[in-house]
Amino acid sequence: MHWLEYNHLFVLAILVLACGIFLAPRVEAAPYAALVVEVESERSLFERNADELRYPASLTKMMTLYLVFEALANGRITRDTVFKASKYAVLRPPSRLGLKAGDSITVEQGILALVTRSANDAAAVIAEGMAGSESAFAQLMTAKARQLGMSRTVYRNASGLPDPNQVTTAWDVFRLSKSLYKDFPQFYRYFSTTRFQFDGRSYHNHNHLLNSYPGADGIKTGFVNASGFNLAASARRGGNRLIGVVFGGSSAAARDAHMRDILDHGFAQLEGFEHEVQTASFDQPEPPVLLSRPQLPERSVERPSDKKRLKLAGRKARSADEGDGREKAGAARASQAWHVQVGAFSVEKAAKRRLTQALKLAPYPLRHARAAVTVRRQGGKKLYLSIFNGMAKKDATAACKALKSKHIECISGRTSK
Repeated sequence: MHWLEYNHLFVLAILVLACGIFLAPRVEAAPYAALVVEVESERSLFERNADELRYPASLTKMMTLYLVFEALANGRITRDTVFKASKYAVLRPPSRLGLKAGDSITVEQGILALVTRSANDAAAVIAEGMAGSESAFAQLMTAKARQLGMSRTVYRNASGLPDPNQVTTAWDVFRLSKSLYKDFPQFYRYFSTTRFQFDGRSYHNHNHLLNSYPGADGIKTGFVNASGFNLAASARRGGNRLIGVVFGGSSAAARDAHMRDILDHGFAQLEGFEHEVQTASFDQPEPPVLLSRPQLPERSVERPSDKKRLKLAGRKARSADEGDGREKAGAARASQAWHVQVGAFSVEKAAKRRLTQALKLAPYPLRHARAAVTVRRQGGKKLYLSIFNGMAKKDATAACKALKSKHIECISGRTSK
């Protein structure tokens, strides 16, 4: 007998499958999407492509953990329950713990392996231990998604390894994140684990916001070639808790920086709303300042075309979640050597607002760019420059064309080395 006996979920899974709801359309759009929501009111504070289908990558493991936490809360399993690794499970592509067929892990070890290492072999062990097979467990995951109001999400496996029909949206990931926080406060703390030791090795959490963003306490990263770098994050300041979701980062660093930016944007809105502070209008920009030595771009994952991404997603993948991308095999890398400057301001906040405005007006060409405010001095005056780094030439050109049509000054150029 398997540990998870969710008969009602099995029935729901069969009914939904029979109705064809599990047959998700394939993702044909660019991977970028982002969302910031205040948890209690579900007020959206920042939203880009939040209802569009995206590949979840290892954000999938959040639902795997939801079912584990539910089984723990209902007494079907304990943290000391032991699951044995099958040959199928240990052959899952990286990231993994390196289990061998016949090895055993406890439920708590499995939880920590998913949260920190994002181990695909551990996810498969849990799925088989709880439902008999990973495919059966994936049906339970999708059925649970429907119960949680995740109407556009389909799961095909427990890990997030690529499958062209495994899709979700930023709003659905928010709903899952909120449910994990609200439904299982006694287990939510696992998402703040920064290090896990197993079999003589130490694994660190890929969620770098835990140590770099005030108030951050979870929850999960993800990466596959087709999705880019994904992140669901939760942070609390004062009496406010926000959950942010980012899909399609060009690198882990770019994803994390964007998450920090949009969370800051969300908290600023809440502070202004609560204290009835009027939001300042956009400062009038100074004349454009040409950069003599622009910021060097970080190395980033080269984006294949939409059709190529779908083909990659349908193949057997080599990795599902590699954190900063250094471990993944076969992922193409390229330095994007162009930048655009979209404003120069006397006030830093105005420069940040211009970046947000530009992203809203030209989301597609700026989808992989890294936003930054750079300080320059000109004639004894400090200027804050609104810059998007790490761009392909065609995207830089397209961004300036789109922004100029909206009467936003824009200068593109090649980044100096």
